[in-house]
Amino acid sequence: MSLISDNLQAVRADLIAAALAADRDPQQINLLAVSKTFGAEAVVEAARAGQRCFGENYLQEALDKMQQVQTLLPELALEWHFIGPIQSNKTRQIAENFSWVHSVDRAKIATRLSEQRPASLTPLNICLQVNISGESTKSGVLPEQALSLAKMIATLPGLRLRGLMAVPESSDDVLLQRHAFSQLRQLKEQIQAGGIALDTLSMGMSSDMGAAIAEGSTMVRIGSAIFGKRDYAK
Repeated sequence: MSLISDNLQAVRADLIAAALAADRDPQQINLLAVSKTFGAEAVVEAARAGQRCFGENYLQEALDKMQQVQTLLPELALEWHFIGPIQSNKTRQIAENFSWVHSVDRAKIATRLSEQRPASLTPLNICLQVNISGESTKSGVLPEQALSLAKMIATLPGLRLRGLMAVPESSDDVLLQRHAFSQLRQLKEQIQAGGIALDTLSMGMSSDMGAAIAEGSTMVRIGSAIFGKRDYAK
């Protein structure tokens, strides 16, 4: 058994334990393996260990990796999620190659994704990225602007608005972690009360997965706990 396979098994066990501790069904929480900066071989190892959903932040790296993985594992249909910042000149390739986009935070990007999603593909699943901690260095729509953006996106063809995503300010304090995730959950509920159907909360990473699950996460984005420490210089 490979290290990645061992890590996946451990992460799944932690996910199940966190769900049960929160009196939740573990089957309601999806595991997204964040494979950015790791090669196709790492994705193949994870896929052979049963992982099917992968998240990428950098478009060209992702496209190259997806092609390599398809060559190595032609028999498996993997689900690819784009979770990084989106530049306007990259929307066409994102719309053509991904099943989910977690990082939509403005109308222009949503409109371009809608216009450029091929009619032959199923609607592109969309999460609004919310700057829940109000950090100037973070992307994301402000919470008070999220409902109007959600209403606009819900009308666009070729897109299916699924929910909200956030990367809260980093903290080792579980109470602070839960507070940020609670804010995102409450915002989801407010948007639902405004007439928009949402079913996804994309929140929680390797360092705060338990707090996110306790506050209602339906998709955790786990990278280093599966693949190991990233070498960004590489």
